Formats: sequence, C-alpha cells, structure tokens
Amino acid sequence: MMSPADRSAVRRWARLALPLVVLSACGKPPAQRAAAVPVRTAPVARIAAPYTVSANGVAEPLQTVTVEAQVGGILDSVLFHEGDEVRAGQVLFRIDPRPFEAALRQARAALARDAAQAQSAERDAQRYRTLVAKDYVTRSQADQAEATAGALRATMQADSAAIETARLNLAYTTIRAPIEGRTGGLLVRRGNLVKANADPLVVINQIHPILVRFPVTQQDFLALQQGVAARALPVRVETADSVALAETGTLTFLDNAVDSLTGTVTAKARFENAARSLWPGEFVRVTVVLGTQHDALAVPTPAVLTGQNGQYVFVVDAARTARVRAVLVNRIVGGMTVLDSGVVAGETVVTDGQSRLTPGAAVDVIAGAGAAPGAGR
Repeated sequence: MMSPADRSAVRRWARLALPLVVLSACGKPPAQRAAAVPVRTAPVARIAAPYTVSANGVAEPLQTVTVEAQVGGILDSVLFHEGDEVRAGQVLFRIDPRPFEAALRQARAALARDAAQAQSAERDAQRYRTLVAKDYVTRSQADQAEATAGALRATMQADSAAIETARLNLAYTTIRAPIEGRTGGLLVRRGNLVKANADPLVVINQIHPILVRFPVTQQDFLALQQGVAARALPVRVETADSVALAETGTLTFLDNAVDSLTGTVTAKARFENAARSLWPGEFVRVTVVLGTQHDALAVPTPAVLTGQNGQYVFVVDAARTARVRAVLVNRIVGGMTVLDSGVVAGETVVTDGQSRLTPGAAVDVIAGAGAAPGAGR
C-alpha cells in the first residue's frame, strides 16, 4: 500500500501532466490529404466498329505458266529481258526455222506430185468406165483403175495434212507469251539446243491481278460463307512490316472441304495490284470485313485492365476521383476496345497511370489525352 506521502506525490504529478497532455493534443497538425495521381484520360465514345476475320496469308500469282518449246532445235534468239512485263502474244523466243521451212517445202512438193498422179489416175479410171461399157476391158480392170484413182485422192489428203503439220511446226519456232505477266529468270540461253516439251525456257507469273491465299478456322467459316453468299466481302492486307495496302480486295474463293489436319478452310482474295505492291510468295496479314456495328461503345485499348475478377477500367467522376468499373469486352478494333457493358458514352476513363491508382483516389488529369502502348499496366 502507498503511504500518504506517495499518494500526495502522485496527485501533484497528475495535476502537472494533464495540461501537457491537453497542449500536446491541441498542437498536433491535422492529417494531410493524399496527393492527386497524375493520369491521362479519354472519353467513352461511340464508333462504327467493323466485324472482321483475320489470318496470316501468302500472295500467289493469278496464273503461272512455264514456257516450253513445242519443237526441237537451236534457240536462235531471245527477245526479252529477265524480269520484263510481257503481253499475251508477245514474241519471246525464236528457234532456228530453216529445218522446218525445208520440211514445209518438201510436204508441198509431195502434194504436187501426188496431185499430178491423182489426175492421171482419174483420167484412166474415166476411160476404163467407158471401155467396160463396150466390153473392150474387163470389169476387174475398170475396178482396179478406180481403186488407184481413189488411193491417190487419199494420198493427196494425207499430203495436205502433212503440209498443215509442217506449217504448224514452223509457226512453233516463234514462241509467244501465252499470258500477260512478269517473266522470271531465263532458264535456257541463246544458242542452246532445246527439245520439244522437255526444257523450260522461262516462267511467267501473272501478278496483275494477284491472289492472296489464307486459312479460315471452322469457327469463322460459317460467317464467311454466309457473308460471301450475300455480297462481295472486302478484304484488306498488311505487309510483314505492318504497312497497310491502300487497295482493297474481294473474297473470291472458299474451298469445298475442311482440312482435317489443321481444321481450316482455304480462302482466296483477289487484288488488282495495279501498283505491284503485292509479290508472289509474300507473307501478309489478311483482314476480311464481314459488316459494321454502328454506334458501338468503345474506349482506347490501354484503358482496359485485367484483374482477378475480370476486366475493368478506372472511371473519373465529376469530383476528379477514380472509380473502378467492371466491363464486358466484346472485341478490339484497331486501337479501340468495344465494350458490351460497364460504361456509358461521355464518361471519362483513365488511359495512362493506372498502376498508381487505387479506388477512390484523387486524380490530376494531364493535358493531352492518349497513352503510350502498355502504359499503366
């Protein structure tokens, strides 16, 4: 137990300490509000958002022709340069025509000889027909004369066919381009002996127009099939360096079977390729436009974040406070993300600086909306 003296000392200390406690409480500075977080923002907008199907594709020529000689001989001349654009019917090569000119003259001479013999045989047959009526010759002799005349007439027809063959072979010594297109490397040089239908001379690719071949998944095939049945579907392409081709093509082909190994259907789009922007064998990114959703609700793609409970955005209210809003994403169109729900047109969302935000945090909007790709993530 405390003595009377100790209790008196405690009371004195309490009287002295109480004013100090009160002074200390009154002199404590008020709690400071957290600093506003600098962010960039953008409004929720309504856009015309196309429905698209995208795939990787490869450009291929509309036609490819391997030019070969149809007759054998010495390649006498080459009348184009490698890589030239050629017209259909343009002369490309000439084979030495002299052997074929001689063969044509020989065939004509044979026809003339057999024609003379046929005329003589025909006169003999006519005489025998007159003589057999007077019983000066036998019926057998008259029939023999008629058969000889008929055989020579048939020989003349064979000679005429031989002339046509010789004329055709002579024409084949001039080799023309069967299609319009661009020539590749020269495979046989002037002075070489070429054989008929054996040695390719040059390959011509028709690249104006040109095709782009790409695979379509089974999930997208039905939409493409329905779309192409209703109208011509526009197709856009980007090159490997992400340069968009100014020209728009048209979907022209859907294969009649699904590849069981890949689960895809081959599709082809046709481009006029007037500027020669596409080249056979070039890899491109293909986008088929199926339709357009007008007045679609969209925000810049950097505004959409992904958390444990799904995707969300930060919405800035009138008091410059950030509020978390769960959203339902439909698809991405260019640099915009189309939303099915979660925001309304005209609201403001944060596009940059989300990593420093918490729900209810004050924000300081930086002038100039727009965020660098991946900012705030």
